Amino acid sequence: MQAQTPCFKQINNIILVASGKGGVGKSTTAVNLALALSQSGSKVGLLDADVYGPSLPLMMGMQGQRPTSLDGKIMEPLVGFGIKVNSIGFLINPEDAAVWRGPMASSALSQLIGETNWGELDYLIVDMPPGTGDIQLTISQKFPCTGAVIVTTPQNIALADAEKGVAMFTKVNIPVLGIVENMSYFQCSKCGNVEHIFGKDGAVAMAKEHGTELLGQIPLQQQTRENSDNGTPTVTTDSPMADIYRDIAKKLIEQLVLTQQKNAAASGPEISFIDD
Repeated sequence: MQAQTPCFKQINNIILVASGKGGVGKSTTAVNLALALSQSGSKVGLLDADVYGPSLPLMMGMQGQRPTSLDGKIMEPLVGFGIKVNSIGFLINPEDAAVWRGPMASSALSQLIGETNWGELDYLIVDMPPGTGDIQLTISQKFPCTGAVIVTTPQNIALADAEKGVAMFTKVNIPVLGIVENMSYFQCSKCGNVEHIFGKDGAVAMAKEHGTELLGQIPLQQQTRENSDNGTPTVTTDSPMADIYRDIAKKLIEQLVLTQQKNAAASGPEISFIDD
């Protein structure tokens, strides 16, 4: 773990929300997880680390806003729905493409994380880009990350890529706190029939194989997609879907406590010597 910069001194936990491939609902999960943690009474920040495809400005209904700086060096994060937010999407024209090589993108992200005045936070949720490349390694190795959450669908091709994500975090000694199975099933709003469009319980087997927790199974629902597109995250609504995300946040906290207890037990008791 790297030494903390001043911007990290008051952050208790940095949680990475990651996926092996794009299109599995990682950003939607990150946004709703952050808001669910905030609703539980925690101080929460949300960072969009997907420099090539930032989506949090749209999902949080904050398009067109820009962070300010009091000293010309450190950015003040924006605030949406009670949580602090920053994204490369606030700093570039939304119609422009970030045509950057890996090292350049990693450098830009390091600045975005380390030069934001996050203040006192219980959790900083980081919406990671998909895959296991330069940006993932930069964040994992340069910043004091507490743990990771893997998002996948039950589909075999998504699970295969999610496995690579688990392997990457294992190599860099970041504990996987749990797995979220998104698009787990579709339930017809008229007849109630349930269909497992992308397969059934793939993440259940994956969690069991790796000895980690299945944090939740999220159904495929049109309203969730519409909420994201409209900048009104599902957790801000009164709905059964919002309760699913809140349950995931609760299980995440439980797994975080268990992981910290295991680490404390593994380090053993502190021994001190007293001269007679």
